[in-house]
Amino acid sequence: MQSDVIFQSSPWWILVCLLAGAVYAFAMYQPLPRLVGSGTTVGGLDKRTTYGLAALRFVVVSFLTFLLLNPLIRSLRTLTEKPKVVLAIDNSESVAAGGRPALTRTLEGLQTLRKQLLDKGLDVSVHTFADMSADERDGESDLTQIPFTQRTTDLSGLLSSIRSDYEGRNLTDVVLVSDGIVNQGLSPTFGQYPFAVQTIGLGDTIPKKDIQLKGVIVNRIAYLGNQFPVKAEVVSNGFQGRIATVVLRQNGKELGRQAVSLGKKDTFDQLTFQTTATQKGVQHYVVEVLPQPGEFSTLNNRQDVYLDVIDGKEKVLLLALTPHPDVKALRNILEKNQNYEVDVRILTGTPAEATTSADKVYDLIILHQIPDNGGVGNALAQKYLAKKTPVLFVLGNQSSMGPFNTSNPVMQVNAQPNQSDKVTGIFNPEFKQLNLDPARLEILAKLPPMSVPYGEFRLQPGSEVVLWQQVGSVRTTKPLLALNVTSPRKTAVLAGEGLWSWRLEEYALTDKQEVVDELIQKVIQLISVKEDRRKLRVYPIRNEFVAGEKVIFETELYNDIYERLFDKSVRLEISDEKGLTRSYNYTPTSANSRFEISRLPEGAYRFKASVTASDASLNNKAEQASGQFVVRDLQLEALNTTADHGMLRQLAQQSGGHFYNASQTDELVRNLTTRPHPSRLTSTEEMNELINWRWLFFVVLTLVTIEWGLRKFYGGY
Repeated sequence: MQSDVIFQSSPWWILVCLLAGAVYAFAMYQPLPRLVGSGTTVGGLDKRTTYGLAALRFVVVSFLTFLLLNPLIRSLRTLTEKPKVVLAIDNSESVAAGGRPALTRTLEGLQTLRKQLLDKGLDVSVHTFADMSADERDGESDLTQIPFTQRTTDLSGLLSSIRSDYEGRNLTDVVLVSDGIVNQGLSPTFGQYPFAVQTIGLGDTIPKKDIQLKGVIVNRIAYLGNQFPVKAEVVSNGFQGRIATVVLRQNGKELGRQAVSLGKKDTFDQLTFQTTATQKGVQHYVVEVLPQPGEFSTLNNRQDVYLDVIDGKEKVLLLALTPHPDVKALRNILEKNQNYEVDVRILTGTPAEATTSADKVYDLIILHQIPDNGGVGNALAQKYLAKKTPVLFVLGNQSSMGPFNTSNPVMQVNAQPNQSDKVTGIFNPEFKQLNLDPARLEILAKLPPMSVPYGEFRLQPGSEVVLWQQVGSVRTTKPLLALNVTSPRKTAVLAGEGLWSWRLEEYALTDKQEVVDELIQKVIQLISVKEDRRKLRVYPIRNEFVAGEKVIFETELYNDIYERLFDKSVRLEISDEKGLTRSYNYTPTSANSRFEISRLPEGAYRFKASVTASDASLNNKAEQASGQFVVRDLQLEALNTTADHGMLRQLAQQSGGHFYNASQTDELVRNLTTRPHPSRLTSTEEMNELINWRWLFFVVLTLVTIEWGLRKFYGGY
């Protein structure tokens, strides 16, 4: 380390500092007349002592004055960093598919390679997909003991991680040992790396004689009692002319089987099973290709399928006074969402359409021009409104404003009889409850006008406007579409008729029916969503997990006024498909409200969580929560067993490296060690004020103390 002094003012001021010290010392220890016959001065000090004390005073005063100049100390530190090489080992399951003995020989060769590189003066570290400690990476860990158990291969992520870990370091080469099979993330050839990637190819590049169930396509949701398709995709190689059998099972029971004729190399076939959802909840299905003699692997012959069977859809009653094109438009919009089951009733239509019962339970009511002027549907509407079911009112020329005003918490309309306005809709940018794109909604200004009652409109407290009325080019403060979700019954009002013409014109302009449909769908979803008022909420952070990863539960507990509670013991019970129950107890805290479970095997699980009933903050009531989740076993490593050395060659060429076979490690060592790898010199410069050096204070204090002590010892003044 080199250090030098930098002055922030002219160095000539040092002479002034020395002069100040000399003047101060002379004034303090100026010569006095000697006593007759004596060798001492009047002050009691001999000449040698006086000069010594004066010198101390000179040094102290000069140094203190020098510090007033605020000099800086510049320190230059130079570090020498040797070249570094990283062994990146692909420890996924596909690498070990060729057998452990051959793999062990390769790993022993890598150990020799590492030792040779270390002997040549290079730093060597080891990286795998699994987490390794710093000691394992940089130490002498036994490479033959690396477990090849990783379920996925993400070479791009591995190289990116190395690039991030060694940023700014003297990393010259990465030796990637892999079979080149990538089943997760991007191909590493798309990345840019500041080091040369030397690749060592493992595995067999010759396609195996094998049958693979390449994929299974199935809906994630099915409805109880409905049929749904299960599509199986089969790929084969080396079984030309044979017949394979594909079987669909549930809970060990065979639901169907189909035969497929296997063709030439990499033949692709697709089969479709039709089955019926007979049980609620998450259902586990197995699709399997029965093994053939001589297959390389049967691990890729089977896939597990999980889907959620829902008991019924959300029921919507569309109650209309008369046949109207808006009724069909609303029905088409609702039926785009598979979760809705629409019941259309027209009161003045045929007897079958008019038949409806107020005792039937619905999740949403749409009243089209009801309450009406003739009072036909008023009584029936009041029965539904008394149930606090969410309602969408659609006004028209037959709507009766008096009963409407008393039935809705959104707006009051004081309309002139038999008079209407023609208005277009303008989106209210202040409305933030829904994620709507104002740019897309600008198309509303190009759509035909709606017919709305002519009169005064007054919003009720708690109401929000989605669309304002615009008459011609004049924007008004009258609402066209508004809602209120704070009232006991969530309600929305579309104050006009002509929705059907909006949909037709949008299709004429864009060849799509998206903007208007999305607007109405989101408003309906907002008012019909069921509010969760449970005090205990325990739920997995995802509905699906991969075998081997942790299943994480989030826990929320509330008191009567829905303030968050912590430090309450929660009991969690998890049951698998076989009825085996696992019980856990944990206590969520404000710092960590999550609970993790490791090593759950593949399957569909149901869980039930509860808190004790003896807690005063919960009014001594037991609170429960339940749900379900899935743990999938993804056999990604078994889907492709043919090594891809072509990708490894391309990666090495792009990054300035070379491709080697597993038997060419000696050549790799020779190339790495004969190529010049200069050490990196890293210099760091630091600037510090001299006055900040604490030890100088003690030096000055020591000098002053010595001077003072000697003066007192010799009787000086």
